[in-house]
Amino acid sequence: MIFNASEPVHSFYCFLKTVHPRHLIHITSSMKFSKYYLAAFVSFVIWGFFSLALKPLKAYASLDILFYRVLFCAVIMAVISLFVRIKVLKENIKTFRQMPAAQKKRVTILTFAGGLLLTANWFFFIYVMNHISVKAASFAYLVCPIMTTVIAYFVLNEKLSKWQWSAVLLSIASCMLLSFNNVSDIAYSLIVAASYAFYLVSQRKNVGMDKFLVLTVQILFSALILLPFYPQYSEALPTEFSFYALIFLIAVLFTIVPLYMNLYALQGVTSSTMGILLYINPLMNFVIALLYFHEPINSIQITAYSLILISIVVFNERFIFGRRRTALG
Repeated sequence: MIFNASEPVHSFYCFLKTVHPRHLIHITSSMKFSKYYLAAFVSFVIWGFFSLALKPLKAYASLDILFYRVLFCAVIMAVISLFVRIKVLKENIKTFRQMPAAQKKRVTILTFAGGLLLTANWFFFIYVMNHISVKAASFAYLVCPIMTTVIAYFVLNEKLSKWQWSAVLLSIASCMLLSFNNVSDIAYSLIVAASYAFYLVSQRKNVGMDKFLVLTVQILFSALILLPFYPQYSEALPTEFSFYALIFLIAVLFTIVPLYMNLYALQGVTSSTMGILLYINPLMNFVIALLYFHEPINSIQITAYSLILISIVVFNERFIFGRRRTALG
């Protein structure tokens, strides 16, 4: 049997001719949305395992972990940008120079503000994770989606459906349940939540430049912010190989990869959707805290996290069930 390579192409061409242009646009946009949605989903799943790499470093000071995390990230990303992606770097420098003055100013402010917000978020998250509790750190990322959604509604004018507002109300109810027995942790949680919520919303407006390059500049800026504090606040130089191995893992797998995926996803997913998908992180932290670190749990917490799981499904019902309806249609 002789295989004619042109037959599948011809068949596919004939199929495209039968598809209504409106449906073809819908299929194309759905594929793009799915790509960005998947990037957001995977990034938060990765962050869900962060405590497994961070908890073994409990004996080290939070600032030391932050110093070395940022340093490793800065070095790795600078090497990639300068030697592996040098063509992209040159193209983006040219693009930046050709931007109107107003756009150039906006990109600069949003990029450096993002670096400042990331630095604050990382420090407070590490402190809460290692010196308060895993659940307290998780609570910060329970508040963060609500903050992100509300900020995006007012700042970016992102509209929400009735189902999505219902999901936000469910999230608020779950956070109120969890706060009853953890009032002392709320202040820390709010700081961690606010820093990342503002980061997500601000970077949604930061367009025109390569996302990996933007993240590189932000992390280099973060390293410059922390550098003056290192001599005074750092502990003795760690000598254990395990410390540097874990820091390298945190830098690559739990920082560079998910942050880049976040910035990439923001090109096709709203800040509100990113915020709600962020619930994947604390849900996974909760399960790990319960099953692996054996932190105590009560019925209120089980109820609250169940409401969060329902809110994720409700908020994303258009994507989850809409795709199913499209497939059936």
